[in-house]
Amino acid sequence: MTAELLVNVTPSETRVAYIDGGILQEIHIEREARRGIVGNIYKGRVSRVLPGMQAAFVDIGLDKAAFLHASDIMPHTECVAGEEQKQFTVRDISELVRQGQDLMVQVVKDPLGTKGARLTTDITLPSRYLVFMPGASHVGVSQRIESESERERLKKVVAEYCDEQGGFIIRTAAEGVGEAELASDAAYLKRVWTKVMERKKRPQTRYQLYGELALAQRVLRDFADAELDRIRVDSRLTYEA
Repeated sequence: MTAELLVNVTPSETRVAYIDGGILQEIHIEREARRGIVGNIYKGRVSRVLPGMQAAFVDIGLDKAAFLHASDIMPHTECVAGEEQKQFTVRDISELVRQGQDLMVQVVKDPLGTKGARLTTDITLPSRYLVFMPGASHVGVSQRIESESERERLKKVVAEYCDEQGGFIIRTAAEGVGEAELASDAAYLKRVWTKVMERKKRPQTRYQLYGELALAQRVLRDFADAELDRIRVDSRLTYEA
């Protein structure tokens, strides 16, 4: 059976379809006028703290203030991809943030209707084979990689690139991948994070520090572990990007 990605690009929207065996499995649509912001990282400012809701509203430069719940203000846990996170005690929101405080946050849910975006302070940066976790100190492995010897090999390779900047989760697509490719991915993510931190430190910087990839590039990254036979794109500009 043939598996393929079809990418259709127009001035107003981009559509990506995943077809397996002639059957449509997934379709993703991104409209240029309403492009999603999930994955974007912002330097925001707490505009209001609501103890009764265990939440705060954060100004990230959009029309509506974004929503940050106390449970989303947390350090990385020691779980790995595919496992449930360990239990942790959610502290009172008033102990975690204060009005007027600057925070680095990441969007986990787009604004919808009257609701603003939902945020987390638990920031991650994905690439083809890895997910970088700033501030973490461990290496996790996707549970979809079942071979214990391969899991140990990958952990040993990637552990070499863990330092004070953070740790990694190894994605399913990394199975069987060589050290050079993993090293390249790790170095790329660290460069991105360094640029994010440099922007954050600039006094004049407000709001967006990092923008997630456009749909076509994002889907190619996220489908990297799929056994694709063909990728068809009807836009030369997108193809060359």
